[in-house]
Amino acid sequence: MAKFFFLVASLLALGNVSFLQATFPPSLIVEMAQIVMDNYCLPEKLVGMKEDIEAASSNTEVLNIPDGEQLASVLSDGVQTTTSDSRLKVTYEPDYVPVVPPQIPPLPPEQLVAVLQTAIKLDLLEGNIGYLRIDNILGEEAADKVGPLLVDLIWNKILPTSALIFDLRYTSSGDITGISYIVSYFIEAEPQIHIDTIYDRPSNTTTELFSISSLLGQRYSITKPLIILTSKNTKGIAEDVAYCLKNLKRATIVGEKTAGGSVKVSTFKVGDTDFYITMPTAKSINPITGSSWELTGVTPDVNVNAEDALATAIKIINLRAQVPAIIEESATLIANNYAFENVGANVAEKLKELLTKGEFRMVASKEGLETKLSEDLLTLSGDKGLKSTSNISPLPPVNYTPEMYIDLIKVSFHTDVFDDSIGYLRFDMFGDFEEVKPLAQVIVEHIWSKILNTKAMIVDLRNNIGGPTTAIAGFCSYFFDGDKQVLLDKLYDRVSGTTTELLTLPELTGTRYGSRKSLIILTGKATAGAAEEFVYIMKRLGRAMIVGETTAGASHPPKVFPVGESGIFLAIPTVHSDTTLGPGWEKTGVTPHISTSADAALEVAKGILTKHFSGQQ
Repeated sequence: MAKFFFLVASLLALGNVSFLQATFPPSLIVEMAQIVMDNYCLPEKLVGMKEDIEAASSNTEVLNIPDGEQLASVLSDGVQTTTSDSRLKVTYEPDYVPVVPPQIPPLPPEQLVAVLQTAIKLDLLEGNIGYLRIDNILGEEAADKVGPLLVDLIWNKILPTSALIFDLRYTSSGDITGISYIVSYFIEAEPQIHIDTIYDRPSNTTTELFSISSLLGQRYSITKPLIILTSKNTKGIAEDVAYCLKNLKRATIVGEKTAGGSVKVSTFKVGDTDFYITMPTAKSINPITGSSWELTGVTPDVNVNAEDALATAIKIINLRAQVPAIIEESATLIANNYAFENVGANVAEKLKELLTKGEFRMVASKEGLETKLSEDLLTLSGDKGLKSTSNISPLPPVNYTPEMYIDLIKVSFHTDVFDDSIGYLRFDMFGDFEEVKPLAQVIVEHIWSKILNTKAMIVDLRNNIGGPTTAIAGFCSYFFDGDKQVLLDKLYDRVSGTTTELLTLPELTGTRYGSRKSLIILTGKATAGAAEEFVYIMKRLGRAMIVGETTAGASHPPKVFPVGESGIFLAIPTVHSDTTLGPGWEKTGVTPHISTSADAALEVAKGILTKHFSGQQ
């Protein structure tokens, strides 16, 4: 409260208030503070208030404000600053009329039907989507009175729908006892679930809310989509319902962040005055999160303006209707095309199991579905190359001038010659053979010729992310002699069911480095795809020493397949290296001969070659 009185003094000074004889009783502030101490739902914020009340008992300056509404505004600012809670408000109301919660009027059944139809909006949207709007959440007592009517008029019409949109954008009132009823209709009867915990400060009692096993009417299927619409005006009990169903993973919240109200707000008269203080007197603690929506509000899963929430919800439901077919088609594509047949079949089966278990039922956007699909495929296969992807059309060819080609090549390749005539070549991506072939002479003249006549070479692939494997045979060929063809690898293509032998080329542009001079290849965790294939070949054939880190364990470049007409595409590796001579590099990577950090690999390689040459002398 010390902050409170400091703020009051500051406001008075800034407002240049004229002080008159005290208009309001000196006990006003003390009585108001005592009400807060006895009833505010977060007593931990009130530590030291008792001492502050005693210190403030002689503070009457603020009471010289002659206008009751102005004083109430100053006092509101004070208690809100003290507690950091905007829900506490002081008002001056000489004609105060208590707010009475909405009640079900004692009407004959036919008139009660008309009242309910006015208070609750029900609609059946295209695609068998139910729409339900309730602006006041009924409690247990009201539900007992009108329950059968609600079931007949409203609920029985909702049950056959394929999905439900529950509109709470305009709901700002409700009864605590209604929380369990609403939540229970959307979850299973057994086992009983702890939904919420309510602490009531005035009575100092804690009540645990559980799901209800026996309900009037049937439950809504737990597998049907449930979308809750919210706005900044969604308040109190409606926030609690949305928060509970969100954290039970039963509903998707679409709209705006809610108001951040309270499960219970009470208004107290301050002594024998016309001042009233309103504050939250109970708090909700969610058993799943251990926290609350109060003050902060409920954050939607899909954040859109309130006026756009309904249209967005319909899009989400329509997407979810397509999900089973998308997952089934994805599983089929993987089973029929993945490079390793047994792995593809296993991944496809596990993917369909995830669908059956409802793992995809909370998808809220096409992007979210693509992300989840990629994550699940990585978990199931361990293959980074198996994932959802975009179907990006290739860029149109660029008409480079000879000068532009030279500049491009100089940027793409880095060369150096170290002491002891050690050549160094770095490039970070492999190109397609048909694209590289016309540039071969330029590369030989401006890159290869600089390192060709060295006594040893270091090829740096630490940051090489791969690319097409079509150029692998040609690049490998420079490090073997031309008198005979060498079998580099055998590649099995699952789609065509064929195996292709990868051989060194009999003719090359420029001069070969040959098979006799020392060659070290540097690798890192980023070394992937085609770069791994090159490292794998050179290591298996004993042509190079590998220094650095185990490579990424990616795959041969995947092929892109459309998933039906969904607009979703899958990248599926369809080719793998011959495994008859031992394990390949896909998924596991290539282990170096000498393991060291990527950063240290170059110096280690130079040290090895320098020592080698010094031993020859």
